[in-house]
Amino acid sequence: MTKDVIAAILERRSVRRFQPEPVPHAAVGRLIDAARWAPSAGNIQPWQFYVVYNERKKKELASAALNQRFVSEAPVVIVVCVQPEMSASRYRERGRNLYAIQDSAAAVQNILLAAHGYGLGACWVGAFDEALVMEALDLPRGLVPVAILPVGYPAEENRPPARRPVEEIVHVIE
Repeated sequence: MTKDVIAAILERRSVRRFQPEPVPHAAVGRLIDAARWAPSAGNIQPWQFYVVYNERKKKELASAALNQRFVSEAPVVIVVCVQPEMSASRYRERGRNLYAIQDSAAAVQNILLAAHGYGLGACWVGAFDEALVMEALDLPRGLVPVAILPVGYPAEENRPPARRPVEEIVHVIE
C-alpha cells in the first residue's frame, strides 16, 4: 500500500534505528524503480545504484561514513552514484558540477519517499569519505558516490524536526 505523496512528504523521517527483519528484494526493486523515474537533465539518467546486503561491505560503508554505525545495522544499504561525465557530454561544466548532482539528489528523494510509502525507513547519509566508499564498492573510474541510504523497517517512530517559518524562506515577486 502506498501513501498519498503529500502525506509521505510530511510524514517521512530520517530513520537511524532499524528492526532486524530483512527487506524483501522485491521491495528494494520497487525503491530502485522509483529512483530511476526521477527527473534528470536532458533525460540523461547519469545514476548507478549499488544495493548492499553483505555484512562486511555494510561495515566498510559505515566506517567510510565517519563511523556512523547505524549504516551497517540496516538490513540493506543503497549507495547512489553518479557519472558526471554523462551529464558533461551534453551540458559541459554545468552538467558535470550541477546537473549530475541534482539528478542523483532527485533519485535519492524518490527512494526516501518510496521507502516511506512501503512502510520502510531510510536515512540520507552524505557525510562520508568518498575514496573509502569507492574502494569498498570497487567503483569503476568516473563513478562518484553521492549518497548512502541505509534502509529497513523502523525500530521507532521519530518526531518531526523543526522547520523554518514560511515567512523566512519565501520571497514573492509580483
